[in-house]
Amino acid sequence: MIFTLALRNLFHDRVRLMVTLIGILFSIVLVAVQLGLYLGASRMITANIDHANADLWIMPFGAKSFEDGGMLISARERHQALATPGVAQVTPIIVQFNEWRKPADGSTRVVIVGADAEAGAVQPLSLETGTWEDIKAPDAIAVDRTYLQELGIEGLGSSAQIGPGRVKVRALTNGVRSFTQSPYVYMPLSRARYLTGAAGTDLATFQVVKVFPGVDVEQVRSELAGRLEGAEVLTTDEFRDRSLTQWLFRTGAGVALIGGALLGILVGTVIVAQTLYSSTKDHINEFATLRALGSSSGYIHQVILTQAGLSAVIGYILGMMLALLVVLASQSSPLPIIMTPQLAAGLFSVTLFMCAISAISAIVKVTKIDPATVFSR
Repeated sequence: MIFTLALRNLFHDRVRLMVTLIGILFSIVLVAVQLGLYLGASRMITANIDHANADLWIMPFGAKSFEDGGMLISARERHQALATPGVAQVTPIIVQFNEWRKPADGSTRVVIVGADAEAGAVQPLSLETGTWEDIKAPDAIAVDRTYLQELGIEGLGSSAQIGPGRVKVRALTNGVRSFTQSPYVYMPLSRARYLTGAAGTDLATFQVVKVFPGVDVEQVRSELAGRLEGAEVLTTDEFRDRSLTQWLFRTGAGVALIGGALLGILVGTVIVAQTLYSSTKDHINEFATLRALGSSSGYIHQVILTQAGLSAVIGYILGMMLALLVVLASQSSPLPIIMTPQLAAGLFSVTLFMCAISAISAIVKVTKIDPATVFSR
């Protein structure tokens, strides 16, 4: 009977129902897009770190992120790390911003990622066309097909210039986005050193450390920190968190995305609350009759909460359908929106909570009903 009464109240005024559903739908889509962008940005920022075969990262003091490693460090840190008990492998990599001069006209910034993939530490992500052997060819590089237009090239075989040297696209990745909007350009370590002005040296941005299986990573880290005076040592998780903090919070981007999601929840809550309150006010005589017939306040509260729950379920289904269309449309963009099962479940919980909070104003109105008013009509 509770469900039937709530359903009839909900569908009694179709216009009001549409306003409620639009409010919930708008809220869900806004929250899904904002949090989906946050997840997408987080994955872009940490993609190279997460896919690196690394337990520890040796880097200059003050390095802010994978893309912003600061000053280069010498091979002395690498030799000291190799002499540390428990260390199995230390691989140097170069990561630096540089200027990409387009074949026709103009230029843009790119992020050079120089590493020898056969060393096993870092390699191009999601290679779609070409292999590492192709990238090892003279002047060869790999870029992501998402940025071909921005780089002013057509694809495989296209040439451009980075710093002092010419480069030629021999391989393409797919879906490797950059949060900084400066495309990643993958190449062997020696070529990266040449293009960044470190040719003939043993300099590197990071030394990627892999420990032997079963060895305590924290113990190795402490040992390394005591040996290295000109560099700091972070675990992969710490470096990941530092990169996220740099790009999402120090730049304010993450705060803006989370703030937008909270705004969506607030707007949805206000719209649903207003609608439920108006609906309760319109049916105040019916609720008074129920009270006069002996219905408890709890029973009437359940009706209102059920009405709010039905609004949440219907609005969530419609909102998620629209949100998924937005997610699909964004997949080929430089900043894709990510939707995960955990996020979808979280959105459903948020929607139910939002509608439950919205029902409070209606419940307060019903609580003040005087059953005697039904006999004065």
